[in-house]
Amino acid sequence: MPLGSNAYEEMKLQSVSSHPLGAAAVPAPELLCIFGTGDLGRSLGLRLLQSGYGVVYGSRRPHSCGPLPEGAQVMTHAAAAQSASLVFICVHREHYGFLETLAPHLEGKVLVDLSNNLKKGVYPEANAAYLQRLVPGAAVVKGLNTLSAWALQNGLLAGKQVFLCGNSAEAKQAVGAMATKLGLTVQDRGTLSAARELEDFPLRLFQEWRLPLRVAVGLIAFFFFYLLIRDVIYAAVEQEKDISYRIMIALANKVFPIVSLIMLSLCYLPGVIAAVLQLYRGTKYRRFPDWLDRWMLCRKQMGLVALGLAFLHAIYTFIIPIRYAVRHKLISRVVDEMKDNLTTPFYFDKTEAWGTDSFFVLGILGFFLYVLLGLTSLPSVGATLSWREFSFVQSKLGHLTLFICTAHGYIYGWNKFLRPSTYKWYTPPGYMLCLIVPSVVLVLKFLLLLPCVDKTLTRIRQGWERTQPKEEMVMTKATNM
Repeated sequence: MPLGSNAYEEMKLQSVSSHPLGAAAVPAPELLCIFGTGDLGRSLGLRLLQSGYGVVYGSRRPHSCGPLPEGAQVMTHAAAAQSASLVFICVHREHYGFLETLAPHLEGKVLVDLSNNLKKGVYPEANAAYLQRLVPGAAVVKGLNTLSAWALQNGLLAGKQVFLCGNSAEAKQAVGAMATKLGLTVQDRGTLSAARELEDFPLRLFQEWRLPLRVAVGLIAFFFFYLLIRDVIYAAVEQEKDISYRIMIALANKVFPIVSLIMLSLCYLPGVIAAVLQLYRGTKYRRFPDWLDRWMLCRKQMGLVALGLAFLHAIYTFIIPIRYAVRHKLISRVVDEMKDNLTTPFYFDKTEAWGTDSFFVLGILGFFLYVLLGLTSLPSVGATLSWREFSFVQSKLGHLTLFICTAHGYIYGWNKFLRPSTYKWYTPPGYMLCLIVPSVVLVLKFLLLLPCVDKTLTRIRQGWERTQPKEEMVMTKATNM
């Protein structure tokens, strides 16, 4: 509506008097409303205040709602709703009933639903859909529900991805702009029909860790029983010795490094397979198979599992000298030597000394690079690196780590490969089996670095295309486009 002359003059006088002459006008911060004064509501308000927003809380008991972030206001629900255009709903679905009575005050507002459920399928419809039905005049946006109060309080939001969905593009744009200002990465998941999917995200338990953990547990179980048969059961059957006490330390200290090396090689094997596929296809713009895509997405988790097993191997190795069985064996050897001949000196094998020292040095260097790879995979550390630096550490140093750890395994058995006693019941020892996968990865990586490999794969692809019928060729080219 057009303003009258008196009203215009009054507004002009007020605007002049509110800013003294010579002082810069400081714009008032945008005011945002939060319904809910629990842990999530307080943490969200603190983060919004730190990002330059004004915050007003809506509460049933404005004068006794507990401590709130400094600088925030608290009002009744109706007054708080009228003061802001963006309202965050930080209450459980069970308490949404009061919002229906506030529907006239929430007309035209943007409501951000942050609620989650304790279980899947508790309600017939999504919380955001239920909220939209209660307040039909508002634009409901489901989002930010994957953020925890702890992450908001500690500021661990940089680069973190959040999901939004809603029926209003303008409302999603407003919420997305606010989330970007908080340092979040926003992904639009479409209309409000995707709200149930977003509400189920926090209920997923180690979703990205399931495949790496299953692989690790399967490998640990296989090698544990494999070495149990070769070492403990073989000694009991063939040599009539009871060495079952080795299960706790000695046997575990063989399983952990074996699985760790295999898991590390599985981090780099999908990259080699992807490179071969790209060279064979002659393009890098075709989508990988689903199994390879899923494998590549969980390489970080595989690497961290491998690092954890390497840590266990290092700890177990440190406690070997203090074990009773080891101390008893050393004392027995000294006593036997003294009984046989006191003047006979111990024979010093220089080859064995070189091999042992090389074995330990490679183990130490490999473990150091292991830890370096693990540290750079952390978001707080990786964010400080450029893409080139991060790629150098994870790719170049990663393959160097795999090479050193594989050499560590080869030196461990360098003088045992040809001994008949090594193959108990005609089975190879565990360390030989664990060298297969990393050796294949390193050989394939080396071959991919050779310029002749690209030409060879191109010729294979061209030869395959020549052998195809013309109809299949047309269909293949159509699918590649």
